[in-house]
Amino acid sequence: MKYRQPGLSALLSTLVICFVTACSGSKNIEPQKDTKQRAADAAFASTTAATRKAAAFAAQTSAARKAAPAIKYKAGESPEYARQCGWPVPCAAPLPGSILPSKRIVAYYGNPFSKKMGALGEFPKDEMLRRLKGEVAKWQAADPSTPVQPALHLIAVVAQGAPGKDGKYRMIMPDAIVNQVYGWAKEAGAVMFIDIQTGHDDIRSVLPRFEWILKNPDVHLGIDPEFNLIKSGKKPGKKIGTYDAADINFASGYLKDLVKKYNLPPKVFTVHRFTRNGVTNSKSIVVRPEVQMVMHMDGWGAPWLKRDSYKAYVVAEPVQYTGFKLFYHNDTKKGDPLLTPQEVLKLNPKPLYIQYQ
Repeated sequence: MKYRQPGLSALLSTLVICFVTACSGSKNIEPQKDTKQRAADAAFASTTAATRKAAAFAAQTSAARKAAPAIKYKAGESPEYARQCGWPVPCAAPLPGSILPSKRIVAYYGNPFSKKMGALGEFPKDEMLRRLKGEVAKWQAADPSTPVQPALHLIAVVAQGAPGKDGKYRMIMPDAIVNQVYGWAKEAGAVMFIDIQTGHDDIRSVLPRFEWILKNPDVHLGIDPEFNLIKSGKKPGKKIGTYDAADINFASGYLKDLVKKYNLPPKVFTVHRFTRNGVTNSKSIVVRPEVQMVMHMDGWGAPWLKRDSYKAYVVAEPVQYTGFKLFYHNDTKKGDPLLTPQEVLKLNPKPLYIQYQ
């Protein structure tokens, strides 16, 4: 049986009816889409909106960066300069009992026989300890995240302008005086530093003289290149002296041996420096886990000069940790203000040993 195809007129009528039906009211009717297509369109719209927002945010952030003025750092404060110099210095993790870097040491420096050598001897004992306590509180307030460890820094070997009987241009303090200051430190909850000014003596001969006190866990060491004048043969006070890395390595090696011999926590070892030649061959200084090395900016003067010295002689030649000295009288004698803890903490790296003289 064959099917008869519809005539041409019937077919045209059907097409006209379909066309009219589809077009009537077409302004308000959106062609229907399947579910997958609608989901794809929604996702595209969402992604496009997010992209537009991200682009707008990036443009605003870029404009804000361009509009914001560049930070102006004073000498010794730039984190980028410190990074280029090698800070922070890669070191082994601190051994148990280490003071640094978890604490900041704030010390009074001097000798009880002299009112002119520093705060430790300038004031009677009780007033001196009260003043030290006040400085510790200021530093704690300036940086609450870093506990402050008070210290007394005793000049136990004092350089002299006269040769003395042995021709060494230095005077070693009696054990009784060292013990007296050690007692003051214990009273104040402070650690103690033995500071050595060798004059024309050799650190290799002088340092072992203090094993009896350095074997205590709360007694540390400082050495002063300014008053090491064997090489020049000049009188102390007439010329600035120097220590080479070999001298510093001897002292740190000696301290390392004490730590092992007496089962002590690491020793803090400060090296005073305020001139380039004050320490020679600094790249050869050995950093040991048993000894925490502090290169200490020891110069006095106007704030700008102290910052310059810190940048040139401490930041530029990294060793391990840094220190900074503040002189109550010499820093201010020309009318300049004494740097505040907040100002010193702008330095980069931030000093972890602060000394008042």
